[in-house]
Amino acid sequence: MPVTPPTAPLPPLPSLTAQAERLIELGVHEIAGASADALRTFAAEAAEAAEAAEAAEGDDGGALLAVHPDRAPASALAPLLRRADKPGFVVVDMPDVDDFAPSGIELPDAPFYLVTGVDRGDRMSNWSPDEALPALTEEKRTPLVLTEGIHWVLQQPAALERNLCFMTIGSRLRKANGAMDARTPAIWISNGTGRDGRERRDAPKVGWCWWGNRHTWLGFASATGREG
Repeated sequence: MPVTPPTAPLPPLPSLTAQAERLIELGVHEIAGASADALRTFAAEAAEAAEAAEAAEGDDGGALLAVHPDRAPASALAPLLRRADKPGFVVVDMPDVDDFAPSGIELPDAPFYLVTGVDRGDRMSNWSPDEALPALTEEKRTPLVLTEGIHWVLQQPAALERNLCFMTIGSRLRKANGAMDARTPAIWISNGTGRDGRERRDAPKVGWCWWGNRHTWLGFASATGREG
């Protein structure tokens, strides 16, 4: 498989309480049908628990605050993304974006949860999803689902860079006949070509790639785990 040179590490995520305020500012709690106070309370309690874990176990924190996709689907979150003052969008040939569900992944049964140890997977740039998934599994890492990837970019826009974007292969679509759809979701930056439209050049883009294909500009976002 192709070898990708190492890239500079991303800055730390904001604190959980700051992440909660960011989601409230964007109206994500309203999309999820929850109150701002409920989101703030979850973030505050999670932050307190994270501090205790850091003191006891040396955990360096840095968790991502996510809203369950059943409460805040990708189609509602994507337009909240911003890059170069341009809103994010879902490609026109992915009207079924919200039908891509966690595959082989059990999300916490809660409206809000944490994703720990998030990584963009730059080392796997130019790998195919078919190659990356078993490698992540062997490393005891779990691929991000699409909504988690969107949450990550909402909180840390630097996670999306030219030639350093990512797939979210934790989300798959099962067809009516039981087979997996060959598409896999990804988040990258539009070049403003084709049906994207020139006005969307440099905008964050939720799209898809074929499961067996490689792309030099796409890694595989993953995490060490999830906590309710």
